[in-house]
Amino acid sequence: MGLTDAPPPYGTVVFDCDSTLSRIEGIEELSGERREEITRMTSLAMEGEVPLEEVYGRRLELVRPSRADLAAVGERYVEELVPNAAACVAALAFLGKRAVIVSGGLFPPVAHLGRHLGLTDEDVFAVGVSFGADGAYADFDRDTPLARAGGKIEVVAALAAAPRAGALCLVGDGITDLEAAGEAARFVAFGGVERRPAVFDAAAVSCVEADFAALAPLLFAEDELRLLRAEPRFARFTGDIEQYT
Repeated sequence: MGLTDAPPPYGTVVFDCDSTLSRIEGIEELSGERREEITRMTSLAMEGEVPLEEVYGRRLELVRPSRADLAAVGERYVEELVPNAAACVAALAFLGKRAVIVSGGLFPPVAHLGRHLGLTDEDVFAVGVSFGADGAYADFDRDTPLARAGGKIEVVAALAAAPRAGALCLVGDGITDLEAAGEAARFVAFGGVERRPAVFDAAAVSCVEADFAALAPLLFAEDELRLLRAEPRFARFTGDIEQYT
């Protein structure tokens, strides 16, 4: 896959959630004694060995997460944030950028992480889930594009075409992120948690550090970094960036 690449600045930055913003895979946190099986299925989908839709519903039927289970995963997402992820999202907001999460994860925990990062639910795109009156798992949104291969393309394309979106940068680790890379001015293959060869081999730009300070020089133009350095609240973040510039 030949990808074009345009340097910053960007008006919109789209992040994947699992193994990008957070060090965990949410579905694996739910898997209990089936963890090995669920991990294998997730890896096959994220490496592009099988279509996402082939495993998505099957994984959920195996774990059947309750409302309480998903609340716990939301907390785990926050606990396992990649270092400097929150500071990076805050810096984007300070500079007037739009930060968005687009994930094949389930909406309740991904939205919890988004709110922790200062995002609204309108800036979080993930898979809806329904529950029974007792909070038990009922089903997932089978119409969402984010539960099938190629579906992230539709969401990222719509975000890139939104009024005042500006140039869009996409950051993610999986094959579904790579599929959507053609809709972005820049795609950054993030390998700070999981380095997936199929994604890294195709990407023009990558980050291998488990630290969003290393990602920042790929997202911010030099004049934007100067503005951040002049802002006291970003002193620690910009200090961490220096080791990667």
